[in-house]
Formats: sequence, structure tokens, C-alpha cells
Amino acid sequence: MRNVLLAGVGGQGTVLAAKVLAQAAQEKGWQVRTAETIGMAQRGGNVTSHVRMGSNGEAVYSPLITPGTADIVIALEPGEAARALPFLAPGGVLVTATTAIQPVTAALSSTPYRAGDVVAALANSLQAEASREQAAEVAIAPNAKANTQDAEAPGVEGYPVPLFVPVDDEALVREAGASSRKSLNMMLLAVAVAQGRVPLTVDELKDAVRACVKPQFVAMNLAAIDTAVANFG
Repeated sequence: MRNVLLAGVGGQGTVLAAKVLAQAAQEKGWQVRTAETIGMAQRGGNVTSHVRMGSNGEAVYSPLITPGTADIVIALEPGEAARALPFLAPGGVLVTATTAIQPVTAALSSTPYRAGDVVAALANSLQAEASREQAAEVAIAPNAKANTQDAEAPGVEGYPVPLFVPVDDEALVREAGASSRKSLNMMLLAVAVAQGRVPLTVDELKDAVRACVKPQFVAMNLAAIDTAVANFG
């Protein structure tokens, strides 16, 4: 079973990303269930999509991911990453964009929140969690060899933090072209796939994009995926 939680702001394509992920999983013959928590269906509101996949042939009975059980959280905005953090399972992975979208309340205040502060707090929180998990493993089995797979996962832009993959989305957009900002959702899916965090191949992800995205936007999204894979593959 693989639980993937996607979080973003209205207008970023969170629901479409979940649809593409579910399509790719279904093409592999997996049972998939999805659900969305949208709240106010307008730009600027919080959007959360749940995708549960029977990646080992399991039956999936419920579409909702409960707190502490998401194998991976993919966040299109750092504030939404912080909001979704309680859903992350022990040993789970957080992939997040690092550019803030200021909510109306912050935009109207004299002190809007800074994305860098949020990203740093997320890194510190996950590093502390990883340290606690490692300490618990040593206490339970002091002679067992520690699992270093996640500890060796590469970070980005000075954040070599276990279980945490911050994505400099502004750099990716500059490389791929300004229009690729609309494809940030596919870029982050591609990062998760390229780093082995989602049990799909890049080609399977691209096939799902062709099946789910309007024809006039397919090429743009495929190019965005290639850019993300080139930087994180």
C-alpha cells in the first residue's frame, strides 16, 4: 500500500496532479481510491488530495489518509507543506516547493510570512524526527545495522536533510520557461518519481499526463517533467 497526500493552494493543479497519479497507478492494474478536501473552491484556498494505491495488490477500502500514515507528502507551497506535515508517516518523505503564495490575510498585513523561514522549520522538524527514530531503533536493536537509505537521500539548496526534498521551483521555472509555472504540479510529481519515492516510472507518469491533461497543454507538462527529472533524477 502506498499513501500519497498532495497539498497546495487553489489554482495550482493539486487535484489534477492527484488524477494523473491515480491514472498511472490504475494503468499498472493497482486498485486506487482518491478524495479531495477542497473547502472553498476558489483560488487562494487550501486544497488537499488523498491518493491511496494498492501497489502490492492490496485492496483499498477507504480513500482518506489518516494523520501519521502518508508515505509521501507532495506540497506545492511551503505553508501547505507545514499544514500537511501531521499526515506524514514515520519514515515518510516530504517533497515541497519553496516559493510562498501569500494568503490574503498575510498579503494585507505588514509582515507577510517568509517561505525561507517555513522551509527551515520543516527541515529542522524532520531532522529532529529522523534523529528520534534512529535513537529508537538503536534502543530497540542496538546491534542492528541502521537503515541509511533515506539518510543518504540528496537534499537541495543546502538542505541535505533525511526524509526532506525541498524543490527550488523558481529555478526549475527559469530553466523550463515562464509558462512552466502552470506545470509545477507535474514537476513535483516527477521529482517524487525520479527519486524513487513513488513506485512509478517517468514514462508511466508521462502516459498518465497524456491521458488526463487537455491536448493543448500536454507538451508543456511533458517538458516540465523532463526538466524536473534532469535536475533530480
